[in-house]
Amino acid sequence: MAINKNHEFEELDGVKCGIVERNASSERVAFLRTILEYNGYDVKVIPTPVKAAPAKPVAEGETPLEPAEPVAPTSFTIGVTDYTFNPINAIFGRLLKDKQGNAITLAYWRQQVEQNDDSVPYYATGN
Repeated sequence: MAINKNHEFEELDGVKCGIVERNASSERVAFLRTILEYNGYDVKVIPTPVKAAPAKPVAEGETPLEPAEPVAPTSFTIGVTDYTFNPINAIFGRLLKDKQGNAITLAYWRQQVEQNDDSVPYYATGN
């Protein structure tokens, strides 16, 4: 159980992981995986569980509908095996670096800008 919503952890694929993000798209997974693996984290990704709709009651004399084909997951839960990882602390503590050695900024982490530029303080960007 997390102390607060900024520091969550749970088991992903049988490994206790710090949760980086929930309900992420496959493009977002690829983006974050690149950053996290470059910084030495072992990344685990699992499909976000889909809540099944309740079955419709079958009236007398009707045959039940066939179960639907399984649908490919559309969102994922991303975690790292270091269960002490906290994305907020990692970004504002300037612990994550890009390939040029610059600290990952909040705007870049959120994919609001194309290029990472740590020379501009986060409070000056309006994000």
